[in-house]
Amino acid sequence: MIIVDNALRERERAGRPVKVAMIGAGFMGRGVVNQTLNSVPGMDIVAISNRNIAAAERAYVEAGVADVVKVADAAELSQVVAGGGRAITDDAFALTRAEGVDCLLDVTGDVAFGAAVTVDAIEHGTHLVTMNAELDGTVGPVLRQKADAAGVILTACDGDQPGVQMNLYRFVQGIGIEPLVCGNIKGLQDPYRNPTTQREFAEKWGQKPEMVTSFADGTKISFEQAIVANATGMTVAKRGMYGYEYDGHIDDATSLYDIEQLRELGGIVEYVVGFGIKPGPGVYVFGGHDDPKQQHYLNLYKLGEGPLYSFYTPYHLCHFEVPMSIARAVLFGDAVMQPAAGPRVEVITRAKTDLTAGTVLDGLGGYHTYGECETAAITTAEDLLPIGVAEGCTLTVDVVKDHCLTYADVELPAGRLIDQLRTEQRAAFT
Repeated sequence: MIIVDNALRERERAGRPVKVAMIGAGFMGRGVVNQTLNSVPGMDIVAISNRNIAAAERAYVEAGVADVVKVADAAELSQVVAGGGRAITDDAFALTRAEGVDCLLDVTGDVAFGAAVTVDAIEHGTHLVTMNAELDGTVGPVLRQKADAAGVILTACDGDQPGVQMNLYRFVQGIGIEPLVCGNIKGLQDPYRNPTTQREFAEKWGQKPEMVTSFADGTKISFEQAIVANATGMTVAKRGMYGYEYDGHIDDATSLYDIEQLRELGGIVEYVVGFGIKPGPGVYVFGGHDDPKQQHYLNLYKLGEGPLYSFYTPYHLCHFEVPMSIARAVLFGDAVMQPAAGPRVEVITRAKTDLTAGTVLDGLGGYHTYGECETAAITTAEDLLPIGVAEGCTLTVDVVKDHCLTYADVELPAGRLIDQLRTEQRAAFT
């Protein structure tokens, strides 16, 4: 941020704003547009696509912009961008193929659609910042491989918990402390929540019940921690993570972990849950240091005697920080977070209730399934079904509540890109 803000002001002074095209115009997308257009110098949202084009227009209107042009394809969009205008469309691929766009932003959270958009953006040489942890946690490594080959940056973003954790991880590592736990702070975790139980909360905050359910049932945090693991090389200590219930201050939660086990595992991703935990919400990194001289200094600086030292960020400001991610990618070639290599942690599919053969599985945050973290090695060895590919699959057998679904339990829909990418990823990294 210290470098990025000045760089954006320089772009503003030069009359060369970073031109961003956004795919998806839901609750979070509208926040990004408002933040960028009204609070970020040197950056412009030049186009928005949404399947319901009225939602794209609404995002601009809520940000105080009334003068937008409806376009049908990339050629029309390119003309609008070249002329300094702003456009809306129901064709996301107009954005991935238009000229004059510096960076794409995916705020859809849809795995199948996000995969198609991301691959197309890479093929057309456009940087892409994604808020789609679900896609990243399913096929992020192979997508990064494709992006690298094309010379473009594909990155997660600041603001969401994974990006905030990664910023903190880099800070801790940068001062010579060994990060051993990357963690997330939650107020609620119940794998059996569904859109009916979460509808009232969703309506209160103007969100979709399925999205809120994904937060509550643990699927979202599983994706978030999986992509942190894949970026850092960390793992999970057990299926589903420990997920300790805790109501104290996060500084004191260092006692929950054994430093020798953490080092043996190479570091772990984690979360704690509790309505009374402080700070909440936020993220934390616990790290160790072996130098007695530095341990003395750390104690002097009020971080305690160790062996684990606590670092935390007491908030995650989501859409407020997304423009900084875009600027980092476009102006400095710096990715907030990417898979370091192949998958270390996957998000597997568990049955939320008893299900019968012939059931067509619904989507993330639905009534049928919830996601949990598992090591990639076990996921592969047991042929477990990643929840990122589960939607639309047909059960071929009856399964009981909490059953971990395998590929043998389902029939995949034919011809899906996401399955092709999974096959490519397995071939590339196993």
